[in-house]
Amino acid sequence: MEKQKSVFERLSAINVNDKVEKKKDLTYLSWAWAWAEVKKACPDAKYKIGQTEYDESLGFMCHTEVTIEGETLEMWLPVMDGANKSMKKVAYTYSTRYGDKQVEAATTFDINKTMMRCLVKNLAMFGLGLYIFAGEDLPEETEVVAKPKAVAPPTTALLELKLDHENWANVVKYVSSNKQLGLDKICQQLGRKYKVSEEVKLEIGRIINP
Repeated sequence: MEKQKSVFERLSAINVNDKVEKKKDLTYLSWAWAWAEVKKACPDAKYKIGQTEYDESLGFMCHTEVTIEGETLEMWLPVMDGANKSMKKVAYTYSTRYGDKQVEAATTFDINKTMMRCLVKNLAMFGLGLYIFAGEDLPEETEVVAKPKAVAPPTTALLELKLDHENWANVVKYVSSNKQLGLDKICQQLGRKYKVSEEVKLEIGRIINP
């Protein structure tokens, strides 16, 4: 009898590329589509919107919780504007080399959008679209209908990931937001795009367990 795939294996195999929207350097996935796909694959899936915390210095932080087949994972996401600056109860300005910029005060609409984006990120912890947060272009496995075997994609040279690499800051953000996955899984995800050296593994380990 064929072994049933785990939740992570089923959800991480779903290709979400044609369901994403790009804004500047960020990629967004429709929460409605994401939740629909999760419910198709895992009918018992449930989610919960947690408290929205507020700090006068840092701004708003939204929380969600998803439970699938007995496993519960939490996620959090700050309320940010289009320039990825934290929004607060009042507007404020900050300095850049191009002059002062203003961040508008957060509204209930901004908070609601962040809650649903947080839910999408929460679902990614179970596998759906996780490769987006790692900067990947394709899922781990794509099922090909009416073909006995999937056609292997052409091999491409992996980029060597270094601590001074131009994408290192994004890698650090990804690792910091996904510590729960553990060192091996994070390195496995990054290894689909980069050559991960022992030096980089040690640094990732320090980020996970500072």
